Amino acid sequence: MKFFSSALTGLLLPLLLPSTASAAAITAQKTALPLSTSSRWILDASGQRVKLRCVNWAGHQEANLPEGLDKQSVEHIADLIAGQGFNCVRLTYSIDHALNPDVPVAESFSNAAGAARVSAADLNGIYEQVAQKNPFVGSATTRGVFESVIKALWDRGVMTILDNHVSKASWCCNIDDGNGWWDEGFGYNDMNSRYFKTQEWLQGLEAMATWAKSQPGVVGMGLRNEVREWLLQGLNARDDWYDYMTQAATRVHGANPDVLILIGGTQSSTDLTHIRVNRGLDFSGWAGKHVWEWHAYSFTVTFAAALGNCDVLKQAYGLFDGFVLEQGRSYTAPLILSEFGFGMVGGPNDGLTDNDKKYFDCLKDYVTGNDAEWALWAVQGSYYVREGNVGAEETWGLLDKDWAGLRNAKLPEMLAPMFQVTQGP
Repeated sequence: MKFFSSALTGLLLPLLLPSTASAAAITAQKTALPLSTSSRWILDASGQRVKLRCVNWAGHQEANLPEGLDKQSVEHIADLIAGQGFNCVRLTYSIDHALNPDVPVAESFSNAAGAARVSAADLNGIYEQVAQKNPFVGSATTRGVFESVIKALWDRGVMTILDNHVSKASWCCNIDDGNGWWDEGFGYNDMNSRYFKTQEWLQGLEAMATWAKSQPGVVGMGLRNEVREWLLQGLNARDDWYDYMTQAATRVHGANPDVLILIGGTQSSTDLTHIRVNRGLDFSGWAGKHVWEWHAYSFTVTFAAALGNCDVLKQAYGLFDGFVLEQGRSYTAPLILSEFGFGMVGGPNDGLTDNDKKYFDCLKDYVTGNDAEWALWAVQGSYYVREGNVGAEETWGLLDKDWAGLRNAKLPEMLAPMFQVTQGP
């Protein structure tokens, strides 16, 4: 079958997510690995379609740990994720962690206090809560915690995609955070590239790929979250993007041929137009493993010209990203919406504001029409520290501040159409 980026399927029957117990039982039926790609589809080891229905779990900030372990045990959080029917987690990490994975957890929190410029006593208090909820961390390293998270997820049939979110462990993203574009690329500027050390990035990806071979349930690796040009960067026909993404994918595939390789466009993973209008990316070196990724929020500048008109917005989604789903093209490959989200409470529309409801309804219509892969931002209801705020609450989080349950009980109903599988090879 052939699907163009703007094509929409007919009306979909509503699907209510199963209860926590039954959903966990479903996800415990593990997908046959490794995954591979064929045209625009992701397939399991038996050649059957796998639709990735994921949630993001942040682990890329100063503590270099998956968030929330001060609130609940790893197993409790994994139960909640599986119980909502997700079959995948996009687990984020920093290059700081990739190159220094053996830091004791207690030391990591002490280091985080200095990096985040917050009180050491406050973050030591967070560590004590983590150790109370998860006693194993007393003798664990940050790498050991990532391993425990991945294992708990896979025990419940939930796959993991490792996403390199940043180089310097910190919140993402701002144009002045130094994590946006390769420091060896054309048009270097300190504001956007001072921490994005190209060679360290390549080494870190290769190290993570090598380690991931020993982690059942890791099915993919995102090469870099939200690369973004600033000033002169990218004006050389985005040659740096082609060069460094190819180098990275080649190294990851060489270290771990089993994992899918996710590559996003520029302008914060919203713009892939250069592979259509300039030149394609040759992904024959990792054939059968290539996946495109894109992001879309209500505030995304790339799509701002649509002025909120849904028909125009869906055309923009297709023009900038969704075109890669058209079969038979040199760039055809699966496409995952690896970040989207909205504030979960406070609005008049089952918790959503009018603007967020309009945005989500339109995006949902586009994604379901193409029966595409996706990953909600995000599971975390709080952070150890975010932008200097210890214990910051995430109002966009799937879970509440205590990570005890859903922040918005209506969310499963709102997401239900996106869980359906309506197309296939």
